[in-house]
Amino acid sequence: MAKRAAIQGGLEAVSLLARAGIMPRARGMGAIFTLHHVRPATPKQFDPAAHLSITPEFLDASIRRLKAEGYVPVALDELASFLALPERPGPAMVFTLDDGYRDNDEHARPVFERHGVPYTIFVSGGFVDRTHSIWWETAEQLIAKLDEFVFDFGAGEKALPTRSMPEKYAAFDMLHKSLSCTEQEDIIARLDAQAKDAGICPTGIVDREVMDEAELRAISERPLCKLGAHTIGHVNLAHSPEARMRDEIARSASRVEDIAGKTPKTFAYPYGDRCAAGPREYAAAEELGFDLAVTTNPGVLNERSTWQRFALPRISLNGYYQRGRYVGALASGIPFAFSKSA
Repeated sequence: MAKRAAIQGGLEAVSLLARAGIMPRARGMGAIFTLHHVRPATPKQFDPAAHLSITPEFLDASIRRLKAEGYVPVALDELASFLALPERPGPAMVFTLDDGYRDNDEHARPVFERHGVPYTIFVSGGFVDRTHSIWWETAEQLIAKLDEFVFDFGAGEKALPTRSMPEKYAAFDMLHKSLSCTEQEDIIARLDAQAKDAGICPTGIVDREVMDEAELRAISERPLCKLGAHTIGHVNLAHSPEARMRDEIARSASRVEDIAGKTPKTFAYPYGDRCAAGPREYAAAEELGFDLAVTTNPGVLNERSTWQRFALPRISLNGYYQRGRYVGALASGIPFAFSKSA
């Protein structure tokens, strides 16, 4: 909570600086935004992935705010051409949604269509085909029902009390840390097995939450929607052997082509931070035929973006900070200018 309060205070301060016209060049050439769930707020007692959900109302307010500040809607697969223009009508605002959740169609699509804003949904083939689980969704349901979480995080079993909410959040955080910068397959397999023993079906969660092939095909036919690739198993590519890393990317593109009838030109690295993608993965995305690829490293678009097309930064629209002025503060680029100078 203290960390969130500090971030919120920082966003308030940056919002004031941006409105005062301080550091106007910091916003660069625009921003790519990351979304996951877009759905009405549903308060939950235990919600460790609340940052991955925003409301349709906040998405609407964000687009209105950006348009009022002169941002121009740009489709991700047209971004390179837009950035190459000698004169642009304004900074770009680009919207992307990771994982293909069903609420993207139900709640996000109407907002984008109302504003005429293009968007890209990044598809993991294993989620579409219900062959792979979403570990954070599985962990939420499992830890929520346990009074003690006994789990092998990679160095033998550890028993964590999970009766209280603080204890449940601490257990989830430990699991998250064990997965954040390593090869994840064995840990996720253990988590799925334990969930099944507790009466939870990990792929059943995926079936409820993620669009199937028919739904993705239908949304891909909407004029403003494009599908991009996001691997098959939503793996940490930087911690996968070279052959598997390239296979995950290539098969993902083929699976999206099967769904949409066209080869995807854009790719998103799962997790996408510096512990999940680096020069090896950037080179593979380029060599495998994509036009550009996005990370989750925070930042705005700038001149480097025209030649670093396979390591583009994105700004997360975070469920903890759903105020229009915070979107303007982040898009201003000021927070990232300060972080680089620190």
